[in-house]
Amino acid sequence: MEKGLIGWQKQPNQLNIQGEIEKAIGEITGEKIDLIASGRTDAGVHSLGQTANFKTNSTIPIEKFPIAINSKLKKSIVIQSAEEVDERFHSRYSVKSKRYRYTINHSPMGTAIYREIEYHYPLPLDVEKMKQAAQYFEGEHDFKAFKASGTSGKNSVRTIYKAEVIEQGDRIYIELTGNGFLYNMVRIIAGTLLDVGNHKIKPEEIPEIIQSKDRSKAGKTLPAHGLCLMEVYYT
Repeated sequence: MEKGLIGWQKQPNQLNIQGEIEKAIGEITGEKIDLIASGRTDAGVHSLGQTANFKTNSTIPIEKFPIAINSKLKKSIVIQSAEEVDERFHSRYSVKSKRYRYTINHSPMGTAIYREIEYHYPLPLDVEKMKQAAQYFEGEHDFKAFKASGTSGKNSVRTIYKAEVIEQGDRIYIELTGNGFLYNMVRIIAGTLLDVGNHKIKPEEIPEIIQSKDRSKAGKTLPAHGLCLMEVYYT
């Protein structure tokens, strides 16, 4: 994310992704655009698979839209593709599931190039234990213990369809696919799995932490820059 951008949502007098894309589309169509995303990403969180929709009367061919919009955008924002959809389609309300990835680099020195898209933890981690623990997050649960303290919203029940811990060289990828995520939920789950990896929490303690609904029993919230929205699914 380019320095200065404060996340997806449009805010007055602040650089943001929604506002920048709306401005770019407006410049090429001459219309005032209302861009609807699949959900917000907070400052520091990245996205490779965000989806958004808007209505337009423009006659620009749909396949030309990405090139035209990108020509007006900052280099930290890129439109990958565009397609026409049914009038009833809604980027947020039509979502079936999302896949997030949290990246941990556990090499001794980390990396300079990727420092803003992964979390550096320079100590050995028990990846097998992390894999065992991840399985307990799958299914429908009340994830109250894994949402930011003090956040609003009464319903904290969500379904995780798949929870994986993947090791590739010096990097550990924590991937979660679910029907929805609470505020900071992925980052807290990642922090809990990190505690499993350094033997502060046992894998078999995860169900008890979930059932407790107590935020203090879960791990810390890992930094935003290690998190990326990978894909949004509509089927």
